[in-house]
Amino acid sequence: MSIARFWRETPRRYNLGGSKCGNCNTVYFPPRLVCPTCPQHRATIEKMVPFQLSGEGEVVSFTVVQDAAEGFEMQVPYVLALVRTVEGPVLTGQVVDVEPKDVAIGLKVKATFRKLREEGKAGVIHYGYKFTPAAAPASAAGPRGPVEPVRPTEATARDRAVA
Repeated sequence: MSIARFWRETPRRYNLGGSKCGNCNTVYFPPRLVCPTCPQHRATIEKMVPFQLSGEGEVVSFTVVQDAAEGFEMQVPYVLALVRTVEGPVLTGQVVDVEPKDVAIGLKVKATFRKLREEGKAGVIHYGYKFTPAAAPASAAGPRGPVEPVRPTEATARDRAVA
């Protein structure tokens, strides 16, 4: 992935920033400019609003990877799962901080910010979301709701990497 593309995708990768249709209230991740659910797609132009996903959800399907792709050899075995968020979208991500044998369909998880990969020994380190088992039941408060898009700076990314 090029560095330019990586920075363009930073808001959704770091913040789980999606979009919500102003007509039907369907939530999408990654964000969309038009709602494919509404019968009049063009009527949703400029009605899609930024939306912050909570990161809470449950595993709906998963696999244990034994033969990793290049760059991920040190992580095997690892779990790659489809997670349905409480807002509706299904995200693909690695499930960490749990033994692969303990992952099951229905496992409650939450998104966490982690290192994804590194480009070469002196290259850019890419961060993003992975999932960990939820320590407590999903919040009854529901999704966080509409938010303004975040434009992280180098300092913001560095601060998150330290956290």
